[in-house]
Amino acid sequence: MLRSRLWEPSGIGRSPDVLVIVGVTTLLVYGLLRVLWPGVGSPAGTATALLGLIAVLAWGKGIRGTAPLWLLLLSVAVQVLSWGLGYLHHPEWVSSNPEVDRLAKLFIFIGVAWWLGGSSRNTLLIWGLAVIGYLVASFVAGGLEEWRKGLEGMRTGFGIRNKQHGSMLFGVALLGLAIFARRIMTSGTRWVPWRCVAWGLALGICVVGIAIGQTRAVWLALAVSLPVAVLIVLLWARSRGLGQRVLRPVLGGIGVGLVLVVLGGVFFGGTLSERLETESGVVAELLQGDLEAVPYSSIGIRIHTWVAAGEWIAERPLVGWGGEGRGLVIDHTDWLPDDIKERFGHLHNFFLEVWVAYGLLGLGVIAALAFWIGRGTWLAWRAGVIPNDMALFGAAFFVYWMIVNQFESYNSFWTGVYVHNLIVGGLVTHIWRWQLESGQRVLAWPTRRST
Repeated sequence: MLRSRLWEPSGIGRSPDVLVIVGVTTLLVYGLLRVLWPGVGSPAGTATALLGLIAVLAWGKGIRGTAPLWLLLLSVAVQVLSWGLGYLHHPEWVSSNPEVDRLAKLFIFIGVAWWLGGSSRNTLLIWGLAVIGYLVASFVAGGLEEWRKGLEGMRTGFGIRNKQHGSMLFGVALLGLAIFARRIMTSGTRWVPWRCVAWGLALGICVVGIAIGQTRAVWLALAVSLPVAVLIVLLWARSRGLGQRVLRPVLGGIGVGLVLVVLGGVFFGGTLSERLETESGVVAELLQGDLEAVPYSSIGIRIHTWVAAGEWIAERPLVGWGGEGRGLVIDHTDWLPDDIKERFGHLHNFFLEVWVAYGLLGLGVIAALAFWIGRGTWLAWRAGVIPNDMALFGAAFFVYWMIVNQFESYNSFWTGVYVHNLIVGGLVTHIWRWQLESGQRVLAWPTRRST
Protein backbone atom coordinates (compact mmCIF):
# COMPACT_ATOMS: atom_id res chain seq x y z
CA MET A 1 0.00 0.00 0.00
CA LEU A 2 0.97 3.59 -0.58
CA ARG A 3 1.89 5.02 2.82
CA SER A 4 3.18 8.36 3.98
CA ARG A 5 2.61 10.83 6.75
CA LEU A 6 0.45 12.88 4.42
CA TRP A 7 -1.52 10.25 2.53
CA GLU A 8 -3.50 7.66 4.43
CA PRO A 9 -4.07 4.16 3.03
CA SER A 10 -7.52 3.38 1.71
CA GLY A 11 -10.27 2.44 4.10
CA ILE A 12 -12.81 1.56 1.40
CA GLY A 13 -11.05 -1.08 -0.68
CA ARG A 14 -7.66 -2.38 -1.74
CA SER A 15 -6.28 -2.51 -5.25
CA PRO A 16 -2.75 -3.47 -6.42
CA ASP A 17 -0.01 -1.25 -4.99
CA VAL A 18 1.26 -0.14 -8.40
CA LEU A 19 -2.24 0.91 -9.42
CA VAL A 20 -2.68 2.80 -6.14
CA ILE A 21 0.58 4.70 -6.64
CA VAL A 22 -0.37 5.67 -10.20
CA GLY A 23 -3.96 6.51 -9.28
CA VAL A 24 -3.09 8.66 -6.28
CA THR A 25 -0.33 10.42 -8.22
CA THR A 26 -2.68 11.30 -11.07
CA LEU A 27 -5.23 12.58 -8.54
CA LEU A 28 -2.65 14.81 -6.87
CA VAL A 29 -1.56 16.18 -10.24
CA TYR A 30 -5.18 16.72 -11.29
CA GLY A 31 -6.01 18.59 -8.09
CA LEU A 32 -2.98 20.86 -8.21
CA LEU A 33 -2.46 21.46 -11.92
CA ARG A 34 -5.84 21.27 -13.70
CA VAL A 35 -6.11 25.06 -13.70
CA LEU A 36 -2.45 25.98 -13.32
CA TRP A 37 -1.09 23.69 -16.05
CA PRO A 38 -3.99 22.24 -18.12
CA GLY A 39 -1.70 20.35 -20.49
CA VAL A 40 -0.67 18.13 -17.58
CA GLY A 41 -3.65 18.43 -15.24
CA SER A 42 -6.30 17.51 -17.83
CA PRO A 43 -4.78 14.14 -18.87
CA ALA A 44 -4.17 13.41 -15.20
CA GLY A 45 -7.87 13.93 -14.55
CA THR A 46 -8.77 11.52 -17.33
CA ALA A 47 -6.37 8.91 -15.92
CA THR A 48 -7.76 9.45 -12.41
CA ALA A 49 -11.29 8.80 -13.65
CA LEU A 50 -10.55 5.76 -15.83
CA LEU A 51 -8.21 4.01 -13.40
CA GLY A 52 -10.53 4.74 -10.51
CA LEU A 53 -13.58 3.38 -12.32
CA ILE A 54 -11.67 0.22 -13.27
CA ALA A 55 -10.53 -0.21 -9.65
CA VAL A 56 -14.06 0.26 -8.29
CA LEU A 57 -15.48 -2.31 -10.70
CA ALA A 58 -12.68 -4.80 -10.02
CA TRP A 59 -12.05 -4.38 -6.29
CA GLY A 60 -14.87 -2.21 -4.97
CA LYS A 61 -16.90 -4.88 -3.24
CA GLY A 62 -19.77 -3.18 -1.46
CA ILE A 63 -19.25 -0.01 -3.52
CA ARG A 64 -19.84 -0.94 -7.15
CA GLY A 65 -23.51 -1.61 -6.41
CA THR A 66 -24.15 1.85 -4.96
CA ALA A 67 -26.19 4.62 -6.57
CA PRO A 68 -23.33 6.56 -8.27
CA LEU A 69 -22.43 3.58 -10.46
CA TRP A 70 -26.05 2.91 -11.38
CA LEU A 71 -26.70 6.60 -12.06
CA LEU A 72 -23.62 6.74 -14.29
CA LEU A 73 -25.04 3.84 -16.29
CA LEU A 74 -28.46 5.52 -16.33
CA SER A 75 -26.96 8.83 -17.53
CA VAL A 76 -25.40 7.02 -20.48
CA ALA A 77 -28.71 5.31 -21.24
CA VAL A 78 -30.64 8.59 -21.09
CA GLN A 79 -28.19 10.28 -23.46
CA VAL A 80 -28.33 7.39 -25.92
CA LEU A 81 -32.14 7.33 -25.73
CA SER A 82 -32.41 11.08 -26.32
CA TRP A 83 -29.98 10.86 -29.22
CA GLY A 84 -31.76 7.87 -30.78
CA LEU A 85 -35.21 9.43 -30.57
CA GLY A 86 -33.79 12.69 -31.88
CA TYR A 87 -32.27 10.83 -34.81
CA LEU A 88 -35.74 9.55 -35.67
CA HIS A 89 -37.47 12.90 -35.12
CA HIS A 90 -34.92 15.51 -36.31
CA PRO A 91 -31.91 13.71 -37.84
CA GLU A 92 -30.54 16.91 -39.37
CA TRP A 93 -30.06 18.39 -35.88
CA VAL A 94 -28.38 15.54 -34.02
CA SER A 95 -24.68 14.77 -33.81
CA SER A 96 -23.10 11.73 -35.44
CA ASN A 97 -22.84 9.98 -32.04
CA PRO A 98 -24.65 10.21 -28.68
CA GLU A 99 -21.83 12.21 -27.00
CA VAL A 100 -22.41 10.46 -23.68
CA ASP A 101 -19.63 12.45 -22.01
CA ARG A 102 -22.00 15.44 -21.59
CA LEU A 103 -23.44 13.94 -18.39
CA ALA A 104 -20.92 11.17 -17.80
CA LYS A 105 -18.13 13.68 -17.07
CA LEU A 106 -20.02 14.66 -13.92
CA PHE A 107 -19.27 11.16 -12.61
CA ILE A 108 -15.50 11.54 -12.65
CA PHE A 109 -15.94 11.84 -8.89
CA ILE A 110 -16.25 8.04 -8.74
CA GLY A 111 -12.54 7.70 -9.50
CA VAL A 112 -11.69 10.64 -7.23
CA ALA A 113 -13.64 9.10 -4.34
CA TRP A 114 -11.94 5.72 -4.78
CA TRP A 115 -8.41 7.10 -4.64
CA LEU A 116 -9.25 9.28 -1.63
CA GLY A 117 -9.93 6.04 0.19
CA GLY A 118 -12.52 7.36 2.64
CA SER A 119 -9.90 9.56 4.33
CA SER A 120 -10.64 13.06 5.58
CA ARG A 121 -6.91 13.86 5.54
CA ASN A 122 -6.58 12.84 1.91
CA THR A 123 -9.68 14.81 0.97
CA LEU A 124 -8.52 17.98 2.69
CA LEU A 125 -5.10 17.64 1.05
CA ILE A 126 -6.62 17.46 -2.44
CA TRP A 127 -8.96 20.35 -1.76
CA GLY A 128 -6.08 22.39 -0.37
CA LEU A 129 -3.89 21.66 -3.39
CA ALA A 130 -6.74 22.74 -5.67
CA VAL A 131 -7.01 26.09 -3.88
CA ILE A 132 -3.24 26.64 -3.98
CA GLY A 133 -3.11 25.68 -7.65
CA TYR A 134 -5.85 28.13 -8.56
CA LEU A 135 -4.49 31.02 -6.52
CA VAL A 136 -1.14 30.62 -8.25
CA ALA A 137 -2.84 30.21 -11.64
CA SER A 138 -4.72 33.49 -11.20
CA PHE A 139 -1.35 35.27 -11.23
CA VAL A 140 0.23 33.08 -13.91
CA ALA A 141 -2.55 32.52 -16.47
CA GLY A 142 -3.67 36.13 -16.67
CA GLY A 143 -0.52 37.66 -15.28
CA LEU A 144 -0.14 40.63 -12.98
CA GLU A 145 -1.54 42.81 -15.76
CA GLU A 146 -4.98 41.28 -15.21
CA TRP A 147 -4.83 42.12 -11.51
CA ARG A 148 -3.66 45.66 -12.28
CA LYS A 149 -6.57 46.24 -14.65
CA GLY A 150 -8.97 44.81 -12.14
CA LEU A 151 -7.72 47.06 -9.37
CA GLU A 152 -8.22 50.01 -11.71
CA GLY A 153 -11.91 49.14 -12.13
CA MET A 154 -11.93 46.92 -15.21
CA ARG A 155 -13.67 43.54 -15.07
CA THR A 156 -11.16 40.72 -15.29
CA GLY A 157 -11.26 36.94 -15.58
CA PHE A 158 -7.65 36.09 -14.56
CA GLY A 159 -7.11 34.19 -17.81
CA ILE A 160 -9.49 31.39 -16.74
CA ARG A 161 -11.87 30.71 -19.65
CA ASN A 162 -13.92 33.89 -19.16
CA LYS A 163 -14.62 36.45 -16.47
CA GLN A 164 -17.40 34.49 -14.79
CA HIS A 165 -15.44 31.28 -14.38
CA GLY A 166 -12.53 32.93 -12.59
CA SER A 167 -14.92 34.56 -10.13
CA MET A 168 -16.70 31.27 -9.52
CA LEU A 169 -13.45 29.55 -8.60
CA PHE A 170 -12.55 32.36 -6.20
CA GLY A 171 -15.98 32.00 -4.63
CA VAL A 172 -15.50 28.29 -3.98
CA ALA A 173 -12.05 28.95 -2.53
CA LEU A 174 -13.39 31.67 -0.24
CA LEU A 175 -16.19 29.40 0.97
CA GLY A 176 -13.66 26.73 1.86
CA LEU A 177 -11.25 29.15 3.54
CA ALA A 178 -14.08 30.55 5.67
CA ILE A 179 -15.48 27.20 6.80
CA PHE A 180 -12.12 25.49 7.37
CA ALA A 181 -10.53 28.59 8.93
CA ARG A 182 -9.99 27.08 12.37
CA ARG A 183 -8.62 23.83 10.98
CA ILE A 184 -6.20 25.74 8.74
CA MET A 185 -4.91 28.13 11.38
CA THR A 186 -4.56 25.78 14.34
CA SER A 187 -2.60 22.67 15.26
CA GLY A 188 -4.58 20.89 17.93
CA THR A 189 -5.62 23.70 20.26
CA ARG A 190 -2.66 25.96 19.40
CA TRP A 191 -2.83 28.80 16.88
CA VAL A 192 0.07 28.70 14.42
CA PRO A 193 1.21 32.21 13.37
CA TRP A 194 2.48 31.34 9.89
CA ARG A 195 -0.74 29.49 9.13
CA CYS A 196 -2.78 32.49 10.24
CA VAL A 197 -0.77 34.74 7.94
CA ALA A 198 -1.13 32.32 5.00
CA TRP A 199 -4.87 32.02 5.62
CA GLY A 200 -5.31 35.79 5.79
CA LEU A 201 -3.31 36.29 2.59
CA ALA A 202 -5.29 33.63 0.71
CA LEU A 203 -8.58 35.03 1.97
CA GLY A 204 -7.58 38.54 0.93
CA ILE A 205 -6.69 37.38 -2.59
CA CYS A 206 -10.06 35.64 -2.90
CA VAL A 207 -12.01 38.69 -1.69
CA VAL A 208 -10.22 41.01 -4.10
CA GLY A 209 -10.58 38.47 -6.92
CA ILE A 210 -14.33 38.20 -6.33
CA ALA A 211 -14.68 41.99 -6.22
CA ILE A 212 -12.80 42.72 -9.44
CA GLY A 213 -14.28 39.67 -11.19
CA GLN A 214 -17.60 41.54 -10.97
CA THR A 215 -19.80 38.45 -11.29
CA ARG A 216 -23.10 39.19 -9.61
CA ALA A 217 -24.19 35.54 -9.44
CA VAL A 218 -21.11 34.75 -7.33
CA TRP A 219 -21.87 37.69 -5.02
CA LEU A 220 -25.44 36.44 -4.63
CA ALA A 221 -24.35 32.84 -4.04
CA LEU A 222 -21.89 33.86 -1.32
CA ALA A 223 -24.43 36.25 0.22
CA VAL A 224 -26.75 33.27 0.66
CA SER A 225 -24.41 30.32 1.29
CA LEU A 226 -22.28 31.95 4.01
CA PRO A 227 -25.28 33.00 6.16
CA VAL A 228 -26.75 29.52 5.63
CA ALA A 229 -23.50 28.06 7.00
CA VAL A 230 -23.67 30.38 10.03
CA LEU A 231 -27.31 29.43 10.65
CA ILE A 232 -26.49 25.71 10.49
CA VAL A 233 -23.69 26.16 13.02
CA LEU A 234 -25.94 28.07 15.41
CA LEU A 235 -28.74 25.52 15.15
CA TRP A 236 -26.28 22.68 15.70
CA ALA A 237 -24.75 24.41 18.72
CA ARG A 238 -28.15 25.11 20.22
CA SER A 239 -29.26 21.50 19.81
CA ARG A 240 -26.21 20.37 21.79
CA GLY A 241 -26.21 23.09 24.42
CA LEU A 242 -22.99 24.61 23.08
CA GLY A 243 -24.37 28.06 22.33
CA GLN A 244 -21.93 30.10 24.42
CA ARG A 245 -18.94 28.04 23.36
CA VAL A 246 -19.67 28.39 19.65
CA LEU A 247 -21.03 31.93 19.73
CA ARG A 248 -17.63 33.60 20.16
CA PRO A 249 -15.91 32.09 17.07
CA VAL A 250 -19.09 32.62 15.02
CA LEU A 251 -19.22 36.28 16.05
CA GLY A 252 -15.51 36.53 15.27
CA GLY A 253 -16.12 35.16 11.78
CA ILE A 254 -19.04 37.52 11.24
CA GLY A 255 -16.82 40.38 12.39
CA VAL A 256 -14.12 39.45 9.89
CA GLY A 257 -16.75 39.26 7.19
CA LEU A 258 -18.13 42.70 8.03
CA VAL A 259 -14.66 44.19 8.00
CA LEU A 260 -14.05 42.70 4.56
CA VAL A 261 -17.38 44.05 3.31
CA VAL A 262 -16.52 47.53 4.61
CA LEU A 263 -13.05 47.40 3.05
CA GLY A 264 -14.58 46.22 -0.20
CA GLY A 265 -16.97 49.16 -0.12
CA VAL A 266 -14.11 51.59 0.53
CA PHE A 267 -11.81 50.33 -2.23
CA PHE A 268 -14.30 48.97 -4.77
CA GLY A 269 -17.54 50.75 -3.87
CA GLY A 270 -17.84 52.60 -7.17
CA THR A 271 -17.20 49.51 -9.25
CA LEU A 272 -19.57 47.36 -7.22
CA SER A 273 -22.42 49.86 -7.17
CA GLU A 274 -22.10 50.49 -10.91
CA ARG A 275 -22.20 46.75 -11.58
CA LEU A 276 -25.28 46.30 -9.39
CA GLU A 277 -27.15 49.28 -10.84
CA THR A 278 -26.44 48.37 -14.47
CA GLU A 279 -29.38 45.98 -14.70
CA SER A 280 -31.90 47.95 -12.60
CA GLY A 281 -33.95 48.74 -15.72
CA VAL A 282 -34.12 45.06 -16.65
CA VAL A 283 -35.34 44.16 -13.17
CA ALA A 284 -38.02 46.84 -13.42
CA GLU A 285 -39.28 45.42 -16.72
CA LEU A 286 -39.34 41.92 -15.27
CA LEU A 287 -41.36 43.06 -12.25
CA GLN A 288 -43.89 44.60 -14.62
CA GLY A 289 -44.08 41.33 -16.56
CA ASP A 290 -43.16 42.96 -19.87
CA LEU A 291 -40.67 40.41 -21.21
CA GLU A 292 -40.66 41.80 -24.74
CA ALA A 293 -39.40 45.15 -23.44
CA VAL A 294 -36.45 43.55 -21.65
CA PRO A 295 -33.24 44.76 -23.37
CA TYR A 296 -30.53 42.34 -24.44
CA SER A 297 -28.19 43.21 -21.60
CA SER A 298 -26.34 40.65 -19.50
CA ILE A 299 -29.42 39.61 -17.54
CA GLY A 300 -31.72 40.36 -20.49
CA ILE A 301 -29.89 37.88 -22.73
CA ARG A 302 -30.39 35.22 -20.09
CA ILE A 303 -34.08 35.98 -19.74
CA HIS A 304 -34.74 35.88 -23.49
CA THR A 305 -32.77 32.66 -24.05
CA TRP A 306 -34.51 31.03 -21.07
CA VAL A 307 -37.88 31.93 -22.56
CA ALA A 308 -36.73 30.43 -25.86
CA ALA A 309 -35.57 27.30 -24.04
CA GLY A 310 -39.01 26.98 -22.45
CA GLU A 311 -40.60 26.88 -25.90
CA TRP A 312 -38.31 24.03 -26.98
CA ILE A 313 -38.78 22.16 -23.69
CA ALA A 314 -42.55 22.31 -24.12
CA GLU A 315 -42.24 20.36 -27.39
CA ARG A 316 -40.12 17.49 -25.99
CA PRO A 317 -40.25 17.72 -22.17
CA LEU A 318 -39.47 14.09 -21.38
CA VAL A 319 -36.50 13.16 -23.57
CA GLY A 320 -35.28 16.52 -24.90
CA TRP A 321 -33.56 17.31 -28.17
CA GLY A 322 -30.23 15.52 -27.68
CA GLY A 323 -26.78 16.76 -26.79
CA GLU A 324 -26.98 19.70 -29.20
CA GLY A 325 -30.14 21.02 -27.57
CA ARG A 326 -28.73 24.23 -26.15
CA GLY A 327 -27.26 25.17 -29.53
CA LEU A 328 -30.56 24.45 -31.26
CA VAL A 329 -32.34 26.89 -28.96
CA ILE A 330 -29.91 29.67 -29.80
CA ASP A 331 -29.54 28.97 -33.52
CA HIS A 332 -33.10 28.04 -34.48
CA THR A 333 -35.30 30.33 -32.39
CA ASP A 334 -36.50 32.75 -35.03
CA TRP A 335 -37.13 35.74 -32.79
CA LEU A 336 -33.66 35.79 -31.19
CA PRO A 337 -31.48 38.53 -32.79
CA ASP A 338 -28.69 37.43 -35.14
CA ASP A 339 -25.96 39.02 -33.01
CA ILE A 340 -27.06 36.91 -30.02
CA LYS A 341 -26.90 33.78 -32.19
CA GLU A 342 -23.38 34.70 -33.25
CA ARG A 343 -22.10 35.52 -29.76
CA PHE A 344 -23.60 32.72 -27.67
CA GLY A 345 -23.98 28.97 -27.91
CA HIS A 346 -25.31 28.11 -24.46
CA LEU A 347 -28.14 29.12 -22.14
CA HIS A 348 -26.29 30.39 -19.04
CA ASN A 349 -28.23 27.90 -16.92
CA PHE A 350 -26.99 24.35 -16.45
CA PHE A 351 -30.32 22.88 -15.39
CA LEU A 352 -32.17 24.35 -18.37
CA GLU A 353 -29.46 22.99 -20.65
CA VAL A 354 -29.92 19.49 -19.24
CA TRP A 355 -33.70 19.78 -19.57
CA VAL A 356 -33.50 20.96 -23.19
CA ALA A 357 -30.98 18.27 -24.10
CA TYR A 358 -32.21 15.23 -22.14
CA GLY A 359 -35.62 16.18 -20.83
CA LEU A 360 -37.01 15.31 -17.44
CA LEU A 361 -35.13 12.00 -17.62
CA GLY A 362 -31.81 13.86 -17.62
CA LEU A 363 -32.91 16.19 -14.84
CA GLY A 364 -34.05 13.16 -12.90
CA VAL A 365 -30.56 11.65 -13.00
CA ILE A 366 -29.03 14.89 -11.69
CA ALA A 367 -31.69 15.24 -8.98
CA ALA A 368 -31.29 11.62 -7.88
CA LEU A 369 -27.53 12.05 -7.59
CA ALA A 370 -27.93 15.24 -5.54
CA PHE A 371 -30.44 13.56 -3.23
CA TRP A 372 -28.22 10.51 -2.70
CA ILE A 373 -25.18 12.66 -1.92
CA GLY A 374 -27.17 14.92 0.41
CA ARG A 375 -28.75 12.09 2.37
CA GLY A 376 -25.51 10.10 2.39
CA THR A 377 -23.56 13.07 3.72
CA TRP A 378 -26.14 13.56 6.45
CA LEU A 379 -26.03 9.90 7.51
CA ALA A 380 -22.22 9.73 7.41
CA TRP A 381 -22.00 12.92 9.47
CA ARG A 382 -24.43 11.60 12.09
CA ALA A 383 -22.30 8.49 12.36
CA GLY A 384 -19.15 10.57 12.90
CA VAL A 385 -17.52 9.53 9.63
CA ILE A 386 -17.59 13.01 8.06
CA PRO A 387 -16.10 15.78 10.26
CA ASN A 388 -18.40 18.65 11.26
CA ASP A 389 -16.66 21.30 9.17
CA MET A 390 -16.55 19.08 6.09
CA ALA A 391 -20.26 18.35 6.30
CA LEU A 392 -20.91 22.07 6.79
CA PHE A 393 -18.84 22.86 3.72
CA GLY A 394 -20.79 20.28 1.73
CA ALA A 395 -24.10 21.92 2.68
CA ALA A 396 -22.86 25.46 1.98
CA PHE A 397 -21.30 24.41 -1.32
CA PHE A 398 -24.59 22.84 -2.42
CA VAL A 399 -26.36 26.17 -1.89
CA TYR A 400 -23.58 28.08 -3.64
CA TRP A 401 -23.47 25.66 -6.56
CA MET A 402 -27.22 25.63 -7.08
CA ILE A 403 -27.28 29.43 -7.30
CA VAL A 404 -24.30 30.03 -9.58
CA ASN A 405 -25.45 27.33 -12.00
CA GLN A 406 -28.74 29.15 -12.42
CA PHE A 407 -26.90 32.00 -14.14
CA GLU A 408 -24.02 30.24 -15.91
CA SER A 409 -23.60 26.67 -17.18
CA TYR A 410 -20.54 25.91 -15.08
CA ASN A 411 -21.16 22.16 -15.01
CA SER A 412 -21.13 22.18 -18.81
CA PHE A 413 -17.52 23.44 -18.88
CA TRP A 414 -14.27 22.05 -17.55
CA THR A 415 -14.05 24.57 -14.72
CA GLY A 416 -17.33 23.45 -13.21
CA VAL A 417 -16.63 19.78 -13.88
CA TYR A 418 -13.32 20.14 -12.03
CA VAL A 419 -14.91 21.77 -8.97
CA HIS A 420 -17.89 19.41 -8.97
CA ASN A 421 -15.84 16.23 -9.12
CA LEU A 422 -13.26 17.19 -6.51
CA ILE A 423 -15.84 18.27 -3.94
CA VAL A 424 -18.41 15.58 -4.66
CA GLY A 425 -15.62 12.99 -4.70
CA GLY A 426 -14.55 14.13 -1.23
CA LEU A 427 -18.07 13.70 0.11
CA VAL A 428 -18.79 10.41 -1.64
CA THR A 429 -15.59 8.77 -0.38
CA HIS A 430 -16.86 9.33 3.18
CA ILE A 431 -20.32 8.03 2.29
CA TRP A 432 -18.79 4.84 0.92
CA ARG A 433 -16.69 4.45 4.06
CA TRP A 434 -19.79 4.86 6.22
CA GLN A 435 -21.65 2.27 4.19
CA LEU A 436 -18.84 -0.27 4.52
CA GLU A 437 -18.33 0.34 8.24
CA SER A 438 -22.01 0.36 9.16
CA GLY A 439 -23.33 -2.19 6.69
CA GLN A 440 -26.14 0.26 5.86
CA ARG A 441 -27.16 1.89 2.61
CA VAL A 442 -28.06 5.48 1.85
CA LEU A 443 -31.32 4.40 0.25
CA ALA A 444 -32.89 1.18 1.48
CA TRP A 445 -36.38 -0.22 1.44
CA PRO A 446 -37.90 -0.29 4.94
CA THR A 447 -37.99 -3.79 6.43
CA ARG A 448 -41.26 -5.36 7.30
CA ARG A 449 -42.01 -5.93 10.95
CA SER A 450 -42.71 -9.50 11.82
CA THR A 451 -46.19 -10.14 13.15
